[in-house]
Amino acid sequence: MNITETNQIFRKSIIKGFFEPKLINLDFKKSLVKHPIISDDGLMQSDLLHIFFDISTGSDYPDGDEWFIVEMLFPYDVQIPDNIKGSDFFTTLSIDDKNNYWHHRELIRYKYGKSKKLDAALDFLESKYKELHKLLEPLQKDLK
Repeated sequence: MNITETNQIFRKSIIKGFFEPKLINLDFKKSLVKHPIISDDGLMQSDLLHIFFDISTGSDYPDGDEWFIVEMLFPYDVQIPDNIKGSDFFTTLSIDDKNNYWHHRELIRYKYGKSKKLDAALDFLESKYKELHKLLEPLQKDLK
């Protein structure tokens, strides 16, 4: 087994064994939205913003067992205000030739050297989700 495969297995086990159960305890549930690139199921607290775990990006790095990418997907092809566009907030994700979703990617580092900081990583993930969700709430009325 090469480093990429090993890191992907390790990342998936951390996600399935720690992050997903903890998020479910925080009132997240399985998302019915399918990500256009990530094949695994996502989680959500509302239909507004969905969390997906990217276990592939960076899995070929030697320290790929210490972090993964979380993708927060706003699965609607609508215009969003300029103040929430950009790398700190939302960028476009092309889903086909005509449509785009909005997403935010965040590096989740859960291990620093020999110490695991799983709870701190979970707290960061939850706070980032809440921050981005709050920015999208005014758009909810336009989605119906």
